[in-house]
Amino acid sequence: MALANINLNRFAVFVALVRAGSFTAASEQLGMTKAMVSQHIAKLEEELGVTLLVRSTRRMSLTEAGERFHEDCVRVMADAEAAVSRLDERRDTPMGVLRVAAAGDHGPAIVAPALAAFASLHPQVSVELVVSDEIADLIAERFDLSIRIGWLRDSSLRAARLSTFRQCLVASPAYVARRGAPSVPDELAAHDWVSLSVLSSPTRWTFTDGAGVEHTVRTRPVASANSTLAAHAFVVAGLGISVLPDYVVDADLATGRLVPLLDGYRLPDGGVHAVYPGKQTSVKVRAFIDLLRERMSRGRKAIRTPDCPGAG
Repeated sequence: MALANINLNRFAVFVALVRAGSFTAASEQLGMTKAMVSQHIAKLEEELGVTLLVRSTRRMSLTEAGERFHEDCVRVMADAEAAVSRLDERRDTPMGVLRVAAAGDHGPAIVAPALAAFASLHPQVSVELVVSDEIADLIAERFDLSIRIGWLRDSSLRAARLSTFRQCLVASPAYVARRGAPSVPDELAAHDWVSLSVLSSPTRWTFTDGAGVEHTVRTRPVASANSTLAAHAFVVAGLGISVLPDYVVDADLATGRLVPLLDGYRLPDGGVHAVYPGKQTSVKVRAFIDLLRERMSRGRKAIRTPDCPGAG
């Protein structure tokens, strides 16, 4: 006989009937009529091609085949309940591999410590961090989520905003000593610029002054880099001016390794987003997003240097 021809729901009715001891008691436990219970058992016997029960007006008893089949059914039902229980556990408890993509600057500095804390909190999870300044294909590369910096492109993926960051116009003290500091955005066109090539518009910048007036300037690159950390290294070496995120330059501004420029002007804040595929988020992804958002919120409160555009 083919399993496809058997209604497996009737296994549960059969087990409940044997456990209850009568059609009347089984109908009460199952919430169906006595006639329906009887119909299910008759259909099951028809599908199996064997007699499972011997009925009389006063009692019922299992046939030899019925006894063996009942033992098997109890085992099948127990396995099914255990499978559902394991599924519920996975739905409620983070477990498995959490594979995350992040940018080269943000990944090691922010995401890696958060993943370490997450793994300590959830020992049933193993974590994997892939660092790259290229935008990862989450579905093709089987990532659970990606932490993306800046402004999101149109996408079929879902996103959760984690935090914001300030864009800071900075230079090294050596550069300022050699070339001077710009006093208005238009003067940036005459300065040496370090460009970050992964930006959609790496040489065009719009500043807003205290009165809300926008000032757009096109810069002249003397160097270009495809990662924020490489651009940062160029700026620290005194090669030119650039706009870098606050989480990269906060320590430099506090120690004087870099200096802020164009006080009184600001750049728009950027966003930090967790991007993930699928309509339903797994418990491990939701838990990590919550942890990362809370850690980033704490970090911004603890380290907030006002000395760059966008801090007001």
